[in-house]
Amino acid sequence: MRLHRNLVIAIIKVLDGIFNQNLYADKVIEKVLKQDKRWGSRDRGFIAETSYEIVRWKRLYLEIAEVKKPFNYQNLWRVFSVWAILKGISLPNWKEFQETPKRRIKGKFDKLSKIRKFRESIPDWMDSIGLEELGENQWENEISSLNKMAPVIIRANALKTNIIELEKILINEEVITEKINGYPDALKLKERTNLFLKDSFQNGLYEIQDASSQLVAPFLKIEPGMKICDVCAGAGGKTLHLSALSKNKGQIIAMDIYKNKLKELKRRAKRNGAFNIETKVIENNKSIKRLYGKIDRLLIDSPCSGLGVLKRNPDSKWKLSQEFLEKIKNTQQEILQKYAPLIKNNGKLVYATCSILPSENEIQIESFLKSNIGLKFKKEDEKKISPSKTGFDGFYMARLSLK
Repeated sequence: MRLHRNLVIAIIKVLDGIFNQNLYADKVIEKVLKQDKRWGSRDRGFIAETSYEIVRWKRLYLEIAEVKKPFNYQNLWRVFSVWAILKGISLPNWKEFQETPKRRIKGKFDKLSKIRKFRESIPDWMDSIGLEELGENQWENEISSLNKMAPVIIRANALKTNIIELEKILINEEVITEKINGYPDALKLKERTNLFLKDSFQNGLYEIQDASSQLVAPFLKIEPGMKICDVCAGAGGKTLHLSALSKNKGQIIAMDIYKNKLKELKRRAKRNGAFNIETKVIENNKSIKRLYGKIDRLLIDSPCSGLGVLKRNPDSKWKLSQEFLEKIKNTQQEILQKYAPLIKNNGKLVYATCSILPSENEIQIESFLKSNIGLKFKKEDEKKISPSKTGFDGFYMARLSLK
C-alpha cells in the first residue's frame, strides 16, 4: 500500500480535532472530507476508516509513540507512523518519518499487548468496572468484540417496501446486501458505501439501524391502533420503526428534551411516509402528567453510557467518565419513576439501553420493581444482546406490564 501525502495530512487534521479539540470523530471527519472534492470514494474511505482505527486504539498507540497531550504536529505524525508500522505499511521518505523507530514500535506493541487496558485500548476505570460487573471472561470477550469495526445494517421501511424488494432495488444501485437470520427487516451491506446519496435512501425505503437496535420496537408487542409513547425519542430511529410496525395507524407520541432532535425526527418521518407520529418537547411535568394512564405502550430508550455501541463510537471511550456513569444511573431510575405512570390498564413498557453493564440494566429494573410505583408492575421478559455472541451492538431490554 502506498501512502499519499494529502490523505495523510487530512488524517492528521482529523486527529488534531479529536485529540486536541475534543470534537466528535464523525463531525471532524465529515468536515475534513469536504475540503477536497477531488477525493474519490476510496480516498474518502481511507481517511475515515484510518482515523476511526487510530481513535479506537488511541491509548495503545499513544503509549507506543511515547506522546502525551497536548499533541503537537509532530506528535500526531508519530501516532500515525505507529499505525502504519503495525499495519505493515512502508513509510515514504518524508521528513516527518525520518526518525521513526520501527523495530522499537513492534517491540513495545508485543509487550503492551499482554496488558488488557493497553491491548483493548481503554481507560483504567472502564476496565475496572467491566471486570467488576461482568467478570474476567465475559468482559474480555465483550471489549474485544466492541473494538471491531461495526457492520453497516439497514432496516427496510415496511411502510414503503420489504427486504426482498429492497434487495433488488439496491442491486440496481450497485449495493450488495445479505439477509440476517432472526432479523426480519434487516439487510447487511457486504461492502461499505455512502448510502445517503442513493435514491433508495432519499425515497425513504430504509433507515440505517444496527441489528440489535431493530429488536427494541418489536419487543413492545404493539398492534395497529394503539397509543404509543417514546419518551426519549431523540432523532427517532426506533420511533420510525414503531410507526412501521403500527402500519401508520393509531398514535405515536415522540418526546424529548431536545427540540433540534425532534426537528430531525420530523424530517425523517416525512421521508419515511410515517404520518402517525406527533412530536412533543418536554419542557415541564405538565405535558407528562396529561398522559397519565392513557398510554398502551411506552418505550423508554434510556440515556446510558453507550458501552454497547463502542464499535461505531470508538471516541466515546475517551469522552466517558466514571462520574458520568454514576450520574446517568440516577437519571435512568428517575426516568422510570417519572414515566411509568403513563401506562394504562393492560399496558406495557419497555426499558432499553445500549449498554452491557448490569448496573444500567437488570439492576435498574430490580430497583424499580421494589419501589412504590414499581410494585404495580411485573417483569414479563428481558433480553440481553451480547456483542461477542452476535457481532452487533450490545443492548438490553426489559418489558414490564401492570399487575
